[in-house]
Amino acid sequence: MAGTNTLLLLTDQERFDVTDPDGPPVDTQNIDRLAREGMTFERAYTPISLCTPARGSLLSGEYPHTHGMLNNCHEPDAVLKDFPAGVPTFGELLADAGYDNTYVGKWHVGDTQRPEDFGFRYLGEQPTEMGVNEDFRDHQREHGIDPNDVELEETIYTSTPSPTLVAAKTPVPPEATRTYYLAERTIERLEAWADGDGPFFHRTDFPGPHHPYVVPEPYASMYDPEEIVLWDSFQETYGTKPAVQQHYLHYRGVKDFSEEQWQETIAKYFGFVSFIDAQIGRILDAMDALDLCETAVFHTSDHGDFTGSHRQFNKGPLMYEETYHVPLVVRWPEAVDPGSRCEAFVRLLDLMPTFLELGNVTPPADIEGRSIVPLLRGERPEDWPESVFAEYHGDEFGLYSQRMVRTDRYKYVYNPPDTDELYDLDRDPDELHNVIDNPQYAAVRSRLRTELADWMERTDDTIALWSQKVLRRDED
Repeated sequence: MAGTNTLLLLTDQERFDVTDPDGPPVDTQNIDRLAREGMTFERAYTPISLCTPARGSLLSGEYPHTHGMLNNCHEPDAVLKDFPAGVPTFGELLADAGYDNTYVGKWHVGDTQRPEDFGFRYLGEQPTEMGVNEDFRDHQREHGIDPNDVELEETIYTSTPSPTLVAAKTPVPPEATRTYYLAERTIERLEAWADGDGPFFHRTDFPGPHHPYVVPEPYASMYDPEEIVLWDSFQETYGTKPAVQQHYLHYRGVKDFSEEQWQETIAKYFGFVSFIDAQIGRILDAMDALDLCETAVFHTSDHGDFTGSHRQFNKGPLMYEETYHVPLVVRWPEAVDPGSRCEAFVRLLDLMPTFLELGNVTPPADIEGRSIVPLLRGERPEDWPESVFAEYHGDEFGLYSQRMVRTDRYKYVYNPPDTDELYDLDRDPDELHNVIDNPQYAAVRSRLRTELADWMERTDDTIALWSQKVLRRDED
């Protein structure tokens, strides 16, 4: 039996709430269309809020502490520069089963490896690590743009001594941007797909809305900064939080960002999201014109983005919803009821066995990911998990450990070098009040610590042995 043709549209650092009906008023009419025609997962989570390890989990169906890529592969302190040999990935397994796999856009899994090493044909000239190639530069020249002579406008930078570009307006027209270019390459793939025999898997990795939020018109001015309502979590005081969180305001260079600067930044981020959404719309329109509507379409992101939530920029050792809760929308006419919503916890690493099941390929027996195909069919298995786990292993500050367990109501964050965190998300959805030492939550704290310790043992977490005395101390 032939497998299902599948299209994965992955973004980088897209917040869950920008496409949520209860979120801010961001124009995402095309992702909204996918939601109307498919299923929205209300509780999709990344296993780690960092590009390389999250993308490694997507490929392998494993947590980062299992596949081994704990931090970004391009940094000088990378634990691993390349993805370990011998770890099965869905691209390789689908290719072995006869799939024609193609890829365009950002990679960021191996420093010397590329999609071709994992069962994909990369469309266009081979990219650099961050996805720029001469083919794209030629595309810009065809639209009258000299890629070496683009001067950004309305720039916003973090503070010295190491200023980072946060957001800007580009004078480049939409048609000459990388975002548009990637949609164009995707549409070309769909056109070839329509004339092929299948089965096919295509993956487009948009490098946005990751910072810098460099946006062309009309999207750069689509949102008036004066009308941006700052997040409720902007009132963060850090009074009972781990010290590193306040340090990160200094480290990221945003300690002295004004409300007006954040409003301008958020407006550009929203514009970037809407620009990507418009390109997704072009892709969906092409699918309609090519009669490819039976294709399974997945839209998700590797992790989220603070964008001023808790007054933070980018991401880091802060396990808040803004960076761990990710969008996931699936349109699969064969099985999914239009407009359906799923409240079950799912993980980015669950997509690996899902893609294999769609391809009629048996997933490796011992992977940690679990296919969401039953959920897509409207069937929730009785043993489906009631919680989700995540981890963090450090970044430019060096290696250190964090673990998280998130249930329907509570979140517990284990911070071995500092104070732990516990949030009652029903009473405190913005995670402003750490109740880890509140005696009223002692039983909850004990239960979640035990649940986290059990998960760490079950998945052979690298710090499981050393954490048991701490996590199980309330059991005594």
